[in-house]
Amino acid sequence: MSTKIERGILLNWRRIRAFFTLQLLKHFVGIVIGASIVSASINTLIIPNQIADGGVTGIAIILHYLFHWPVSWVVLLLNLPLFILGLRMVGKNFLIFSIMGVGVLSAALSLTAHLPVLTHDTLLAAISGGVLTGIGMGIIFRSRGSLGGTDILAVLFARTTPLSVGQILLGIDALIFLGVAILFRPEMAMYAMIYMFIATKVIDLVQEGLSHSKSIMVVTSHPQRLADEIMSKLERGVTLFQATGAFSGEAKQVVYCVINRTELSQIKEIVREQDPQAFMAISEIPEVVGEGFSSWKGH
Repeated sequence: MSTKIERGILLNWRRIRAFFTLQLLKHFVGIVIGASIVSASINTLIIPNQIADGGVTGIAIILHYLFHWPVSWVVLLLNLPLFILGLRMVGKNFLIFSIMGVGVLSAALSLTAHLPVLTHDTLLAAISGGVLTGIGMGIIFRSRGSLGGTDILAVLFARTTPLSVGQILLGIDALIFLGVAILFRPEMAMYAMIYMFIATKVIDLVQEGLSHSKSIMVVTSHPQRLADEIMSKLERGVTLFQATGAFSGEAKQVVYCVINRTELSQIKEIVREQDPQAFMAISEIPEVVGEGFSSWKGH
């Protein structure tokens, strides 16, 4: 009996280990693909048009403009002391994936250094570079990766100051852009801000996806009837919440449902037919994971 139990435990352990090995491989492949896209963007659009960047990569690019040092090596060297600082202060997984991300980015920057320049139009380079970098960074983040650098610095400062990580990162990038405006010319900082703004928006798009859904909350006198109609006609799950009107003190039920944007007009029609006096609130949801929407696969 004990032998069967031991075999079962061993088999389960092997399955768990194989699963995590596969997951780690998927994350690594995603980081490689993302870092390659970011590197291609930097070497074919950003550096040739003298556009700055944020974070450690931005500092490395500025040093490249000033002293012609290779960006790949400077990125690696600037991150090393930050990794040492963050060794005991940030999470182990975050640090491992940060080291992985920076190592792959440094290698990719070196390998893509001789790719042909795509355009010499600075504005077009800032826009296109922002899109490409955003796609690459979005893939890296979806793969649980990080490019370390100022992210680690921000985590460290956030623990000793009242500022949030986001505020610290914004302050660091603002200082970098200010330095670019002083050392070079204000236009470089302006193009850098366009580049960073677009990259940030595309990162969100890659992480959240294009299929924005809607959440519907309806306060109605006929909650069950409305719920039945939604489940019957739209084949969507519905949740009923118990609530109390603050002014009237009356007990109410709230109908909650998540739908695709294409179903919005249909659910409005259902609510109007079932209860014209209903109160309906509609909210945007960037991403939904679960039955009827996207699966957990890849998350």
